[in-house]
Amino acid sequence: MEKPFKAASVQFNPKLNRRNANIRELKSRVKQAAEQGAKLIVTPEMATTGYHYLDRSAISTYVDTIPGLTTDQFSEIAEEYGVYIVIGMAKEDLETGLYYNSSALVGPEGYIGKYRKIHQWVVENYWSCWGDIGCPVYETEIGKISMIICQDSTYLESARLAAVNGADILCFPTNSSSASISMLQHWSEMNGLYVVSANRSNKEEDFQMIGASAIWSPYGDKIAEAPVSRNEEGEGPGLLIGEINPADYQNPAKDRMLERRMDSYKELMLFLGPWDYTKNTHSRHIKAGAIQYEPVIGNKEANLHKVKQLIDEKVEEDVNLIVLPEVSVIGPVKTKKKQDIHSFAETDDGPTVREMKKIAQEKGAHIVFGFAEKELPHYYNSAILISPEGEVIGKHRKIHLDDWDEHWATPGNQISITPVNGFGRIGMMIGYDAVFPEVASVMAVKRADMICIPTSWNGQYGIELSMNDDMFDKPYPKGTVSTWDAVAKGAQSFTIVANFVGTEENFKGRSAIYNLDQNYTEDETVIASETEESVLVNNFHTMKTDWWLDQEKLILTRRTAFYKPLVTREPPFF
Repeated sequence: MEKPFKAASVQFNPKLNRRNANIRELKSRVKQAAEQGAKLIVTPEMATTGYHYLDRSAISTYVDTIPGLTTDQFSEIAEEYGVYIVIGMAKEDLETGLYYNSSALVGPEGYIGKYRKIHQWVVENYWSCWGDIGCPVYETEIGKISMIICQDSTYLESARLAAVNGADILCFPTNSSSASISMLQHWSEMNGLYVVSANRSNKEEDFQMIGASAIWSPYGDKIAEAPVSRNEEGEGPGLLIGEINPADYQNPAKDRMLERRMDSYKELMLFLGPWDYTKNTHSRHIKAGAIQYEPVIGNKEANLHKVKQLIDEKVEEDVNLIVLPEVSVIGPVKTKKKQDIHSFAETDDGPTVREMKKIAQEKGAHIVFGFAEKELPHYYNSAILISPEGEVIGKHRKIHLDDWDEHWATPGNQISITPVNGFGRIGMMIGYDAVFPEVASVMAVKRADMICIPTSWNGQYGIELSMNDDMFDKPYPKGTVSTWDAVAKGAQSFTIVANFVGTEENFKGRSAIYNLDQNYTEDETVIASETEESVLVNNFHTMKTDWWLDQEKLILTRRTAFYKPLVTREPPFF
């Protein structure tokens, strides 16, 4: 299909243990969507049965096969109206007798395919096996369709698998209290996918689902969003309709798939579970500062003077981590010839590095700053970590190059974490690296407590978050950028971003220190202005072991067996 078409989210509240009644009502809602012209219709997670079951015996009466009676009934509607329907349901595998939290896709010609939820939440673990078929993509008249379910979106690998496997549209049945749907705008923009999310809006047992079903474009734009519901009975079944334009299936995020550096992501496949003796086990108090300023491109002396001035005048004495922008004292020098960077480049014991060592000693703080590194015959866009004692203790060489540094820089190939005694584990990425979620995933595997991102961002990626603020205890601050928030949440690691300002290069500022979850109110995300030079400071404590999700829980529930398409050129698992 080349012309735009309508997609619909059916925001539906099934009754527990009432499968037949639920299916009758759900069919009515699906028909209503089809009669309003929708070509793709998505229903919530477990839409035919309700969600809370104590064990296999409790749900055994209500499971169905895929294909089976349920898919047959919806296939009749799909054939009658010429539409595609995604049904969230509990599935039994007849060969094994195992149950799965699943979704099924049917179309005008009948049953097409299924998905089995890979990353499960607590409740369904009592009766459902974890999914075992990867993240299939199904080719249809309206585009290539993939499905993931609810808790899956907490893991950056899930939507990335759909994108890497070739999907155009990601269908997302969910029963969400906000956590899973809060990541959908990030994953749409980062992966170049239309996302069609269908949620419930009522309370079942002690769990309140908040509605806010939504449709997102591959650019991260909100096409449609239902209201947030805090009503225990729900706001009643609803229908959300938005337009999908197949012309947008090819987009900048899809183009970036060709820039993925899979050899650098191999550690994403590791499962460093409960016996990881390298991880930090203590929460640390961090007072971090991000330095934001307007650079004089190519003028080391002027930029170094400004950095010193900002640190002397505005960095408080007890700040223990300072992050500077990408290529901190030269700015993003644009040159078409590799040799032209030579006069700006230096070794990791060059004059600028020595000056930064002095600053670290004077302030008694760790410093992360970026520079053009010379290791002949190569030059690298690098960042180094300096200890309060004035020693270089960590280094990152930018892996994914921009159009301005690809002419002179050799790409790095390592994603490293620096363990610092009594402080925590510090990861670094530079600018454009953050666009590739695999980098944050490796940093999670390596148990980064903090991620520092020197950048020179002028809006070339990322989008300001625009989910309904009512879904959060504390709304996102104005200026929150999807890319960096995704790093913090995807790795469950506090993320410090330092950027430039200035009209000449149209730098966008918004240096920031990102929290791990906007509903965790003890810490907060803080964002600098888009235009003003400043030192942004924030306090936080690492390792949120008292929260519903922390890095340890994330690590223990990653499903590495299905992530192979992210790091190899082998065919997808399915």
